[in-house]
Amino acid sequence: MTALDTGTRPTVPAATPRGPRLLSQPPAVWAIAFAAMVAFMGIGLVGPILPTVAAALQATPVQTSLLFTSYLTVTASAMFFTSWLSTRIGTRAVMILGLAVIALAAIGCALSPSIGALIGFRAVWGLGNALFLSTALASIVSASGGRSEHAVIFYEAALGIGLAVGPLLGGLLGEIGWFAPFWGTASLFAVGVAALLTLVRDPGHAAERSRVSAPFRAFADRGLLAISVVAFLYNAGFFVTLSYTPYALELPAVGIGLVMMGFGVGLAIAGVLIAPRLTRRFSVVTVLLWFLVAFAVTHVLAALSAGSRPLLVVCVVLLGIEIGAVNTILTEAAMEATALPRAVASSAYSGFRFFGGAIGAPVGTALAVFGVGAPYAAAALSAAAGAALLFAFRGLIGRADHTARLTERTTAEDLTLGDA
Repeated sequence: MTALDTGTRPTVPAATPRGPRLLSQPPAVWAIAFAAMVAFMGIGLVGPILPTVAAALQATPVQTSLLFTSYLTVTASAMFFTSWLSTRIGTRAVMILGLAVIALAAIGCALSPSIGALIGFRAVWGLGNALFLSTALASIVSASGGRSEHAVIFYEAALGIGLAVGPLLGGLLGEIGWFAPFWGTASLFAVGVAALLTLVRDPGHAAERSRVSAPFRAFADRGLLAISVVAFLYNAGFFVTLSYTPYALELPAVGIGLVMMGFGVGLAIAGVLIAPRLTRRFSVVTVLLWFLVAFAVTHVLAALSAGSRPLLVVCVVLLGIEIGAVNTILTEAAMEATALPRAVASSAYSGFRFFGGAIGAPVGTALAVFGVGAPYAAAALSAAAGAALLFAFRGLIGRADHTARLTERTTAEDLTLGDA
């Protein structure tokens, strides 16, 4: 995302009914939406094939969890610098560069002879993902003329479809071999690169260049720092769910893919429909606290029901709903808790929270030596700590409850960086 923000919020006009022209978007919008869908598919693609990868490459569950850690660590680090880069070479260039890097990384993953090589190429994938997702929403809005709410709907639909279909695709192709999902993804990304080169025009550079130090200096704002720490703890629990659940389910790749598809559908519905409605009626901080507590409680239930597959499946789907809501509300709270420009706040917050996932995935998975439910118990403790800190810091981030509610466009734009 490269658009500069003055810190002010325009008056939001009353919503008008969406007309039949929803699908009447320029080809560039379709091209970017397709590429965004594939990018989000890549996030959940790995989960269903983790046990297959472990068996084929003689890896431990902790080693396979590093496929998330390397990816998230590089994504988090790169997020601090994407706004600086895009204001110098343009959003289209950064977006295409990101897709090209992901396509090459996916090919590298498919050809990896060892778990170490696979982890390395997933790290490269994280770099490409940070480049693409940090600029995709700004580009799709620009391609639609700059004010199209329909374009935002396209983006949110791409997010939901990608998160839901990615695990299923990974499970289906995983039946061929652990490498097959990576070849399939590389092919789709190659199509995406070709589409962007052909159909998307360069919207030009930002009027003002971002300083490379801006996201780091942003943490001097105590409200942003407080909500970022809460997000760090929450993300640690979130990625325990993604990295450990495929082992706890003890299902074939297709079965894991179907369960994670339910997880993704719940995530998309909650993020797009449930969370925005609740935050229009209640305090942002209060709703966020409710869902963080529910997130912790569901992890406790998952820890207690880890020996029962049907109960664990129900818990996983519930976690998807809670994660979808928390992702959206956390990002809204982060953006509204500070008067900093939105691009700078998003960069700082997104980078910080991803480090939580990078640490949580291997640490949580390693705790399985203490029992099949131990990783979920650790995730519950991390989420509970986040809820406690949110309650303690509510005075610092209370500004989120007194500013104007986000429009559909700004909510989706922040979600681009918050949920990549």
